[in-house]
Amino acid sequence: MKKSLILSFLLTAAAAMGCISPVMAEETPKEASSVRITALKGPTALGMLELMDEADSGAFTDASYEFTIAASADEVTPQLVQGNTDIAAVPANLASVLYNNTGGGVEVLAINTLGVLYIVENGETISSVEDLKGKTIYASGKGATPEYALNYILAGNGIDAAADVTIEWKSEHTECLSALLAAENGIAMLPQPFVTTAQMKTEGIRTALDLTEEWERLQKDSDHPSALLTGVVVVRREFAETNPEAVSDFLDRYKASVTFVNDHTEEAAQLAEKYDIVTAQAAAQALPACNITFIEGTEMQEKLSGYLSVLLEQNPKSIGGALPESDFYYNRFIE
Repeated sequence: MKKSLILSFLLTAAAAMGCISPVMAEETPKEASSVRITALKGPTALGMLELMDEADSGAFTDASYEFTIAASADEVTPQLVQGNTDIAAVPANLASVLYNNTGGGVEVLAINTLGVLYIVENGETISSVEDLKGKTIYASGKGATPEYALNYILAGNGIDAAADVTIEWKSEHTECLSALLAAENGIAMLPQPFVTTAQMKTEGIRTALDLTEEWERLQKDSDHPSALLTGVVVVRREFAETNPEAVSDFLDRYKASVTFVNDHTEEAAQLAEKYDIVTAQAAAQALPACNITFIEGTEMQEKLSGYLSVLLEQNPKSIGGALPESDFYYNRFIE
């Protein structure tokens, strides 16, 4: 697809989503070998820690990587749409929304985080999903994976998210954490490593429910059970088509970084603090529960399409109105 057509799709979608005004924007100039990468401050950034550190140390002589850590997905979307970043870690459903709203302008490279969502409380009142009825839940991630995962699990247990519970949405995980810590008998939905951070800051904060387990419980009788996914890595299609070797190199290095983070918890924890994602102490405790992964190719397509199918049944808008076509799934192993 020609550059002008892709850019037109991206800008139109951005205007529709309120990200930018409906005027032509020029792509930020950059060196041909530079790859601009944006990650979210949270679990989806943790797998990139070693890659970020190596890039900063000048370990790569054949490519340069420019990393940006964003506080929320709302910051990432316009950067992708306007061509100001090439690769980004985003919530799994947002990748589908971007694909549908940009005429296929993005592709998903890999699944980078499985389920990391938990219900935590400052008390002993929650032992099942049914116990959430009538409660107030602090949460972040409205319009993304956390909201749709919570709604699906509530509905599957006979709870109307609009009528039976009060969900106070915060713009960032850190705000949600602050609200939980400030409330007596507070309840929150948090991802790791923020669960561990809460437990370190206040005695009595306990993990009440693992939403990955609750999702699997609802899916156990399905013909094709899906998994709860948190995040994926996407690339602008134009960048992938014009820089296939750069994308392949990134994937190799990213996969190695994920392996390092999972195998070297203490070292990775220090890097998490270095890049101001979470303190080293919290990261050391939380990393084993963060479900950091690297899944690409056919397996990625199977897992992600199954997850998106569940969201489509719940709320078509959550994935941009329709399941993405096969070209949504980047597969460097197919010529």
